[in-house]
Order: sequence, then structure tokens, then C-alpha cells
Amino acid sequence: MTQDAGGDAAAIDARLDAVCAEGWAIWERFDREVREPGFHPFVAADYDVVRAALQRLAARRPARGRFLEWGSASGIITIMADIVGFDACGIELDAKLVETARALAARHGSRARFVAGSFLPTGYRWRARDGDTRKGTIGDGPSGYLQLGHALDDFDVVFGYPWGGEADLMHDVMRQYGNPDALLLLHDTNLGVRAFRGGREVTL
Repeated sequence: MTQDAGGDAAAIDARLDAVCAEGWAIWERFDREVREPGFHPFVAADYDVVRAALQRLAARRPARGRFLEWGSASGIITIMADIVGFDACGIELDAKLVETARALAARHGSRARFVAGSFLPTGYRWRARDGDTRKGTIGDGPSGYLQLGHALDDFDVVFGYPWGGEADLMHDVMRQYGNPDALLLLHDTNLGVRAFRGGREVTL
């Protein structure tokens, strides 16, 4: 590694450290002020685990691919994806969290973009194999893709942090609307970040 490359890596690590630190502070405040009085589906991912996965993925992709986070909440993961080299976007149903994410991106010099809306494409209908149409914590709202100016199949990497039972829905959305060559990254509390392409798990 050259000295310049080492310096770039150190600068990236410093930016990621700062974003993660502020992310935990935002989450603690959100948990205290919003989640304790009443339920909200936003739960912070393990930022260190996701960060490591993004850095491994970015190291294998010299070109700046498109990254999308489903349910981007405070924006930490989308901003990290931007910092490590992706053209990163996030869709979040809670408009106040979108404002938080945009402000956070601005403070950290990130080009990550955020829109308020649903990550479900217009017209999508979920039906599990047993016929159940419940979507868990995934709320209803206008689809966010029009605001982004991209359809789901424009993205090379899609990240989601599903609650229990929601992973099947995310796989179904990717199967119907995603690029078959794209990676779907799903963060599992117990298993870390798992990668799928065309519905099959692959090594990240």
C-alpha cells in the first residue's frame, strides 16, 4: 500500500468513526424520546458489523456502484456506503427521520441522498406461501423510487434490516423488481450481514 493510499484509508476510517459515533448518540436519544413512550420500528443496526461488510464489498468493487438502503432511518448505513465509495441512497417512511438523515449527511460531507416514502415498488402486493398478507412492521405509503429517479433494478446493492418474518418479503421484492445480478444484503442480529444474489446466499 502506498503512503497516499494509507492516508486515504485513514481518512475514510476517521469519517466512518465520526458517523458511527454520532449515529449511536442519535439512536440513544431516539430510543429515549420516541421508542420508550410508544412503539416505532426503527432499531439501530450493529453499525460496526455493517461497516465491516461495506468495506469488504467496496474493496472488491473498483467502480462506484449504486447502493440503496430500505428503511434508512437516521441514515448512518447509507452515509457509510457513500463514504466507502458507493453512489448511496436511502428510502425511509418516517419524514422526520429523513430530515435527520439529510442533516447528518450534510454535517459529514456526504453525498448520500434520502427520500421519504416506502421502499415497496408501486403496485407491489405481498402474499406469503401460506397466504398471509401481513407485512410486519413495514408500513404503507407512496413508493419512494420516483423521487429517487431510479427504479429498484437500477441498484447494484440493496441493504435491509428486517424484523423477524420480514426477510421473505424483501427477497420477494428483489425477485420481482430487482436486478438479478444485484446483491441483497440482509442484516441478521445473530448471523451478521448475509449476502444474496438471485435468491441464493453468496460469500461477501
